[in-house]
This record gives sequence, structure tokens and C-alpha cells, in this order.
Amino acid sequence: MSLQRREFIAALGCAAAAWPLSAGAQQATMPLVAFLNSGSPDGYAPMVAAFRQGLKETGYVEGQNVAVEYRWAGGQYDRVPAMALELVGRQVAVIVANTPGVLAIKAAITTIPIVFTTASDPVQTGLVASLSRPGGNVTGVTQLHVEVAPKQLELAHELVPTAKIIGMLVNATNPSIEVLSRDQQVAARTIGVQLHVLRATTETDLETVFATLVQQGLAALVISTDAFFVSRAERLGALALRNAVPTIFQDRPFVAAGGLMSYGSSTPDSYRLAGIYTGRILKGDKPAELPVQRATKVELIINLKTAKALGITVPLTLLGRADEVIE
Repeated sequence: MSLQRREFIAALGCAAAAWPLSAGAQQATMPLVAFLNSGSPDGYAPMVAAFRQGLKETGYVEGQNVAVEYRWAGGQYDRVPAMALELVGRQVAVIVANTPGVLAIKAAITTIPIVFTTASDPVQTGLVASLSRPGGNVTGVTQLHVEVAPKQLELAHELVPTAKIIGMLVNATNPSIEVLSRDQQVAARTIGVQLHVLRATTETDLETVFATLVQQGLAALVISTDAFFVSRAERLGALALRNAVPTIFQDRPFVAAGGLMSYGSSTPDSYRLAGIYTGRILKGDKPAELPVQRATKVELIINLKTAKALGITVPLTLLGRADEVIE
């Protein structure tokens, strides 16, 4: 462990140790929830609304009987540790965070309850000991985005059956990218296509990726799950349409903005479940006794207008499986 990381964990530990001594009066009147996310508020508006709905289902309304402090990293994962430390210093009752935020604080925070939302396997990434018995102070909700990622590749190939090379867009700073890339490479070999990995960590990178896709001979693109991309789903959909690239992502806003197809679990639903767990913990439930939940609702959405603009004929069998068709 580096000196810098030891100092960070020590600082987090000190802040957490001070929390129970100073927070009593505030928590008795209105508990404070810290909401830490590596994405950005614009792209995550549906998720925040769903989180508030989950709180409401357990009797908590933001601004009335619970306060929420929001912190956004805007896709810059290196900002998360400092933001986590600042939130702990805010004397919070519960911390709600996606994967990077939990990984940044879990080693040092053992007293404050933590509720996560993650697209990764929470056991494999070390967030919890097991799904049924999380143990400690951490529990949460896992989405199925990583599990359905190989299916996204299959769907892209189903729409573009002549494709020999398909691109996969990743954020290289995502801690789950190694597992995701490995699974997608296996899926690519299974259907007989070559997978070409493309990386983007900034807005400029996104422009560059789409501008060079055709030059690289890529017939379609799969966008991997990542908070940076989720925050820019509408922009990615517009870029895919403008550059005439058949592209699949995980969320509906991408398709509504012109992307060809989306397939994945409902991200807002996972945040609603996280809101419910947050409310239950505020009422006294222990994270160790709350099994990790799975957001099991998976949706397939196709933009038929985009398909026609790209000269792609969507098979009737695929249209029949779609949960929604945008015309």
C-alpha cells in the first residue's frame, strides 16, 4: 500500500471515528444521507428521481424528514476519494455510492452504513462477502449490465450479420473493465467476430472514437456500462446517429436520442431499490442483515427510425422480442 493511500485511509478513519460523537443532535431531527456518484447530475436525473421514490416508499421525503448531500465526479474517477472524505466529514447517517465510491471508502469506513449500486459482481469486486449475507456495514443493489453485456454483442451481430469486426467502447479507468472485456472477448469468439476495444475518458475522446470508427472498418459498436457513458447517453445516441454507426448501449435515453438499440437492466429501478434500503437503514435495519438485491428487469428497446436511416432491416423475430420500438 502506497504512503498516499495509507494517509487517505487514515484520514477517512479519523473522520468516521469522529462522526458518532458530533452527529447526535442533527441525526435526531433530520438524518443526512450522502449520495456519491462518479457520473454527472444531468445524465443521472432519472436515477436520482428513482432514489427519491425509494426513500418515499419507506416514509422519507427529501427536505421534509431527510436531507441528502449530492456529490458528482463527472466521470473523473480520481476525484472520488477526496469527495468521499469530504462527505464523511459532513456527519452522515448513510452513504449511497456506486462502485468507485464504495471502493474508495470501504477499507476505512466500518461504522457508517453504506448502500451501493453497481453493475459489477459485488462479491468479485470485494464490496460484500456474499449476496445473501453481506456482513459488515455494506449492502446494496446490483444491476445486470455486466451479465447482459455478451448479449448486447450478440444483438449487434444479429442486426449487422455481415459484421466481421465490432467495436467495444470502454472507459479505461473503470475498475470493472478487465472482467467486462474478458467476457466480451469470449462472446465475440463464440459468434465468430473480432472485437476491437476503443477507449474514451473525455468528451473529446468520444468525438474522436465516432469519427474514426468507419476508418477502422468497424461495422457496429457496443458501449460498455460505465457512469461516464450513462451520464452522456443522449450525447452518445446523437453521435451514433450523426456518424451512421449501428450502436447498442444499456439505457433508453441513448435510443431516444438516436441510438439504434439498448439492452440492459433498468438502472432507475436499481436506484429505487437503493432508496428503499436507505430508508430501511434510517429506520434501524442493519446493512449486514439486508441481502444484496438484483434489479432483474431487463429491457430491449429498438429505434426503428434509426434502423431505416442506417439501411438496416430489423428481423421480425427481434422486433417481437422488443419491450419498446421507437418509430
